[in-house]
Amino acid sequence: QLVESGGGLVQPGGSLTLSCSTSERTLGYGAIGWFRQAPGKEREGLGCISVNDANTWYSRSVKGRFNISGDSDRRTVFLQMNDLQPEDTATYYCAGGPWRLWSCPTDREYESWGQGTQVTISS
Repeated sequence: QLVESGGGLVQPGGSLTLSCSTSERTLGYGAIGWFRQAPGKEREGLGCISVNDANTWYSRSVKGRFNISGDSDRRTVFLQMNDLQPEDTATYYCAGGPWRLWSCPTDREYESWGQGTQVTISS
């Protein structure tokens, strides 16, 4: 089970860090991914972190602005978001999936999803 937290209202240009916590050690997953979905838009993959070695991958849309990290065993994974803009407003989700050598799992490969946390960027 995955649980996101840390969402809220942020002014444009601000930062926010989301957390994804698991009820048990994430060894059952090879990777933890972050996604978002804005109203009326398709779900967008943001990136992921490998549970075993903490390697990370990012989508082009957020690379350099978002950072994914985890605690020592990736039981809790973080999504640090910087320079947030109104277009970043969405519900953010984390998901657990299998390990892949050079990339994040495909969307269909993710096995478990959190309930989401709302992030709103507005002045």
